[in-house]
Amino acid sequence: MRHPLIQRLFDEYNYPAIGIAAHDAFVRQPGVNVLFFAGDPQRFQDTTDVAVVLPELAQAFPGQLRPGVVEASAELELQKRYAFSAWPTLVFIRAGGYLGAITGIRNWSEYLEEIGRLLAAEPVHPPVFTITRTGS
Repeated sequence: MRHPLIQRLFDEYNYPAIGIAAHDAFVRQPGVNVLFFAGDPQRFQDTTDVAVVLPELAQAFPGQLRPGVVEASAELELQKRYAFSAWPTLVFIRAGGYLGAITGIRNWSEYLEEIGRLLAAEPVHPPVFTITRTGS
């Protein structure tokens, strides 16, 4: 059962659920596609905050952002593709090209500035996922 604030994204805003099979078609659509990696709201406190803010961000950039919510069953596999290390995360992709990611909750002005920068950015390769070993 999904948290009510995440379920609201489907029910009120008609955001698509993005699984492995739907991922490539979703991110290749024209415009800027935003993948919401929610994680477990019980473990990650910021998840519900980002779930509330995401529709507001889409309204702040009218017609420029197409959000989708990554299904829990696909999160780990897709997380490796985009190499972020914390949840929740918003991953921005333009027509299949990686633009960047925003992790956790931010101040409104930080969101506006960072998303504005991402909208103007050229696609790049996602970061490489690495595992750091500690000790000897």
